[in-house]
Amino acid sequence: MSQGGAVATYKLVIYEQENFQGRCHELTGPCNNLQEAGVEKVGSILVLCGPWVGYEQASCKGEQFVFEKGEYPRWDSWTNCRRSETLFAFRPIKVDGQEHKIVLFENPSFAGKKIEIIDDDVPSFHGHGYQEKVSSVRVESGTWVGYQYPGYRGYQYLFEKGEYKECAEFGAQLPQIQSVRRIRDMQWHLRGAFNPGN
Repeated sequence: MSQGGAVATYKLVIYEQENFQGRCHELTGPCNNLQEAGVEKVGSILVLCGPWVGYEQASCKGEQFVFEKGEYPRWDSWTNCRRSETLFAFRPIKVDGQEHKIVLFENPSFAGKKIEIIDDDVPSFHGHGYQEKVSSVRVESGTWVGYQYPGYRGYQYLFEKGEYKECAEFGAQLPQIQSVRRIRDMQWHLRGAFNPGN
């Protein structure tokens, strides 16, 4: 049965204990407050269809964690900067198109030196000769995750299509991003974006 271009059904399962044990709760859309939805704690997460972004505070505030299709048996599978079991909100991430273009700027309001990335994942800006801070970002296409440190480590920042004039607009306290990667809906890609019959 073909999906025939239907919108993917987002589905994420939260388990209250590690390793997919304990009470479980299924999400198929945004949830601004897990506690109000009856979730006592987040021990592990199974993403059946994604991607999703989780937040450490209710109403989609605070530190962000990106979850793509797969298994997350305990907190250290979704963060590598510090122990973080507090997730209070989730929402699906819209992934559109196959092209990705992002421009990151040294200063607020898209000023100063910049690094432009097209259809690529960059594990280290230093390796690309860019050693400046990142204070503003313009996403022309695609959906991206920026990371505080090289190698996709540290705090995560979700970048959807649009403009972020200062670092507070993408949730950062410091203008520090040193690696970035694309979020790609693998199911969409596997359905023949590179099909020779196209």
